[in-house]
Amino acid sequence: MLATGAESPATRSAALEELCRTYWYPLYAYARRSGSSHDDAADLVQQFFAMLLERGDFERADPARGRFRSWLLTALRNFAANQRERRRALKRGGERVLLSFDADEADTRFASEPADPRTPELLFEWHWAKSVLERALERLGAEQARIGRSAHFEALLPALAEAPDAAPHAAVAARLAVSENSIKVALHRLRKRLGELVRDEVSATLSNPAELDDELLRLREALRAGGETR
Repeated sequence: MLATGAESPATRSAALEELCRTYWYPLYAYARRSGSSHDDAADLVQQFFAMLLERGDFERADPARGRFRSWLLTALRNFAANQRERRRALKRGGERVLLSFDADEADTRFASEPADPRTPELLFEWHWAKSVLERALERLGAEQARIGRSAHFEALLPALAEAPDAAPHAAVAARLAVSENSIKVALHRLRKRLGELVRDEVSATLSNPAELDDELLRLREALRAGGETR
């Protein structure tokens, strides 16, 4: 978030794109849960991000007005209300698309999710938390690939993600031809590094670093509410 105000155009552009990609699906899912169709939700989020980027709203977001995530959701609600009042919407795509998102992939992902009694706001929090965790896992996987440990990472990923069908440590050790203790040590190190990457991902969305611990707590609460225990 702090980097969105950087002097370097390249740094600023990369930071803005990173923010948009982090929040794209949570906002899309919020719009769908609020009653929008696939096309309308995709249009809404694309136009919303285009407006924020064109007006420079990200750079002007005021930490004193509350956490960025809440500000973003309120801004989307207001934008959607204005769009409804004007009774018009720009054709999806067109010349205002400043970032590329896979709307069809988002709809497939949304359709695969079970019906959920939680409010769109709570689900927005959950999707945000999942997006943060997924990005941290992607970065961890890339780090492991760079040091030639992709096979170990893939084998340990179910346990790292706390999947219910994760293989026992002994089975993973046999598969990788290492000791069971080596698996425990490797998993401990991966979990520690994942925690660091999650902190980094959350920190990147904050304009006030003092909010980090509170945001991490909210992330854990959102994951627990969604049935995940990290």
